[in-house]
Amino acid sequence: MRNKLMALAPATLRGLAVILFLNGGGAWAEEVGLTHVHGLAWSADGARLYIPSHHGLAVYQEGRWSKAPGPEHDYMGFSATRERFYSSGHPAAGSGLVNPFGLIRSDDGGKTWKKLGLEGESDFHLLATGFASNAVYVFNHGANSRMKSAGLHYTLNDGLMWKPATGRGLSGEPLSLAVHPEDPKVVAVGTRDGLFLSVDSGENFRRAATGQTLAVSFDLDGTHLWSAGHDGAPTLHRMDWKGGEASAVTLPPLADDAVAYIAQNPARRDEYAIATFKRSAFVSREGGRAWEPIARQGQGVDRRDGPQASKP
Repeated sequence: MRNKLMALAPATLRGLAVILFLNGGGAWAEEVGLTHVHGLAWSADGARLYIPSHHGLAVYQEGRWSKAPGPEHDYMGFSATRERFYSSGHPAAGSGLVNPFGLIRSDDGGKTWKKLGLEGESDFHLLATGFASNAVYVFNHGANSRMKSAGLHYTLNDGLMWKPATGRGLSGEPLSLAVHPEDPKVVAVGTRDGLFLSVDSGENFRRAATGQTLAVSFDLDGTHLWSAGHDGAPTLHRMDWKGGEASAVTLPPLADDAVAYIAQNPARRDEYAIATFKRSAFVSREGGRAWEPIARQGQGVDRRDGPQASKP
């Protein structure tokens, strides 16, 4: 199983194959293929959960899935801040837009997008943002007109200027990336070798945990950091990133699976969402103590019949 997940881990870079079904007029009538999933984020008001896909954004709201308004682009590295969405990726067929996007931004929930540079040059599969700072960190796979080399880079002004991060102390293939909600200098990187933290904009990293780290996400309190991995079984931990104290979070039953994305609801901070490599998604309204399935192995769960809590 460990080897299987190590083979799956690059899916965070390539995308997760997911099919969810929409509740259309009281029946599961319309099928939406989320062929690539590159992120998981709540709206700022906490009412909607967004999953970016190969064909636009899917939205989970009030127990139902629907398509979000806006272009059906292939979004990569999708990440949310308090005020906007950031992403990379590829334009929808027939849109006439340059491929790839480079860095783009939406201020209206994904209805429209603004180009922030590097279009036609870079596609950032690993992209993360600071919730309150709007700092954007990316792993770039090769040089471009604003980045002289591959590796970790960041911008504090929507791509007008990119700065390279030396990344001393990092070890292993990068699999996940997170930025502190308020302090743009604090960044976490999950790799095949462990979880690493930097407090100087990625110049130097210290190891915070061992073992491959498939997903990482800062709590909006700025104090805690969530990380997911697989060590014979799927794992999920929440730690005080300054003090180092960590506690295991109970997961729902995941057969030969692991957590790929983690997101906290900004409006109801005891509410979290997770998405897995094998196309399942869950929501917890109890800080991770119990989980309700909203999608199981690609099929949306009809919430009209009431909560279906999943407790190990």
